[in-house]
Amino acid sequence: MNIFRATISQIESIDNLNIIKCYFLDQRLELLSLELGNGIKVGSMVELTTKPSNISIAKNFTGMVSCFNQIKSKIKEVENGELLSSIKLIVGESIIESIITKEMSLKMNLKEDDEVNIFINQSELSIFRVL
Repeated sequence: MNIFRATISQIESIDNLNIIKCYFLDQRLELLSLELGNGIKVGSMVELTTKPSNISIAKNFTGMVSCFNQIKSKIKEVENGELLSSIKLIVGESIIESIITKEMSLKMNLKEDDEVNIFINQSELSIFRVL
C-alpha cells in the first residue's frame, strides 16, 4: 500500500456522497467517500492510501486528462519481472510504488531519474486513518 500524509482542506457533501479535498506536500488530491468517519473534518491530518496497481504513469505528458489527482514525480527504481514491473517513484521525501505491465514499462522506456506524472482516480484513493 502507498501512504500519502495529507491535510484536509475542504469537504463537499450531497446526501451520502462526499468529495474530500486534501493537500499532500504542495499537491492537491481529491477522493470520493460515502462516509465521513470520526475526526474527518477540515484541518485534520490524515493518511491516504491506494494500491500500487491503482497508480498510472505518464512520461512526457502534455494535455488534459479527466483524472484530478496528478502528481509530478521522479523514478527512483524500475524492477521488471516476468509479467509486471514495480516502479518506485519519489514524491517529496515519500517513495510511492506503481505496478504496471512489463510490456508498458519497456514500451515507455522507464528508467531511473525519469521525470513522470502519476495519476490516481478519486475513487481509488481512501482515508487509511486520521492522525
